[in-house]
Amino acid sequence: MFGEFNLYGVFIPTLLLLMLIAYLLMSGLQLLLSRAGAYRHVWHPPLFNLAVYVLLLGGLFALMQELRA
Repeated sequence: MFGEFNLYGVFIPTLLLLMLIAYLLMSGLQLLLSRAGAYRHVWHPPLFNLAVYVLLLGGLFALMQELRA
């Protein structure tokens, strides 16, 4: 994985960008799940949201590793 990106002289860690992308994806997914009524079947919605966020972040990290290779 790339160490950091240079944005006009400011070095931004790759993990920070991946976390931002995962957050945006999670926000959209959370909206879809709430409109579909999926949270009625979830015992603890904040814990579920955290788990889905971690899975999205891990998937983005793995995708980044595959793109680099």
